[in-house]
Amino acid sequence: MSVKTLLGFDFGTKSIGIAVGQQLTGTARPLTAIKAQDGIPDWSQIEKLLKEWQPDLVVVGLPLNMDGTEQPLTARARKFANRLHGRFGIAVELQDERLSTVEARADLFEHGGYKALSKGNVDSGSAVIILESWFDHHPS
Repeated sequence: MSVKTLLGFDFGTKSIGIAVGQQLTGTARPLTAIKAQDGIPDWSQIEKLLKEWQPDLVVVGLPLNMDGTEQPLTARARKFANRLHGRFGIAVELQDERLSTVEARADLFEHGGYKALSKGNVDSGSAVIILESWFDHHPS
């Protein structure tokens, strides 16, 4: 079985958190968070990450309301996922991301206190949780 490398994206209108993970171990780690202007990232930064990591699959978090209904950001996250696929021809899957930001904040606070709660850390931490949640639903 080949080891699959995945990149996870926590889409936001001002910042997009990114994590990398391995399907074999089912674990992920934070990479970075890139700035976005009203949901539009610097695509060259994303291209650089895709070239560096050569992921087999990209997982984009799908923000839903707690009851599972869609919110305005849901459609924007889908559009971002479609653009990733269209621009780079990479396989993209969506993953329900309810609670990922809450979990990321709790984990960061537990390990680093208030200083760890920078926006970039929270966003890339959310991307880790999105990827690990995808692994939980897709055991290798």
